[in-house]
Amino acid sequence: MNKTINLPDIIPVFPLSNFIFFPKTTVPLNIFEKRYLEMINDSMSGDRIIGMVQPKEKNKQKPTLYQIGCAGKITSFNETEDGRYLIALSGISRFKILDEIKSDDLYRKCKVDFSDFTEDFNKSKEKVNFSDLRLIFQNLKSLFDKEGYIINWKELEKEDLNETLNALAMASPFSLEEKQILLESKNISERRKKLEEILNTYILDNFNNKTVQ
Repeated sequence: MNKTINLPDIIPVFPLSNFIFFPKTTVPLNIFEKRYLEMINDSMSGDRIIGMVQPKEKNKQKPTLYQIGCAGKITSFNETEDGRYLIALSGISRFKILDEIKSDDLYRKCKVDFSDFTEDFNKSKEKVNFSDLRLIFQNLKSLFDKEGYIINWKELEKEDLNETLNALAMASPFSLEEKQILLESKNISERRKKLEEILNTYILDNFNNKTVQ
């Protein structure tokens, strides 16, 4: 166990493309593949901690993994009549993969280090002003509308702005690489800047497409 933050040094990892989540957020997952059913079974009989990480390649049996992911704890578990597991995973901390562990299990395990992300355990939240996010909200709304995403913006504006920013980063229709940039951002302030930069490229591309004759 990591002595400073009391998390395991070896965790099962669930590679999921174009999916990120953050500490202090909760995501629902629908588990149906045999290897991940086994992973959840083993986790439920242990510390209930699994790591979510993006694969670098799609449609590959054992893809290379990005080095940074986020660990979460299973906080809700239900089994369906057809044998699927419906779980809720609550984010704890991001981690860095040090090595992959050889195992007879169907799923993958990695040796990980949490020490680069001690800020994830900080209970105090960074101050985020709504005025700082107004342009992000405006540009994301345009992008989400274009992609056919339905977001309840009025409800989002009522939520904690730290959590709202992370939720938008998670839900955004960005590329795998762009989402990874957001995940690896050190803190909320840096994530906000990266989100603005990514959005600006989409707006510029959209503008150029409209002006080309």
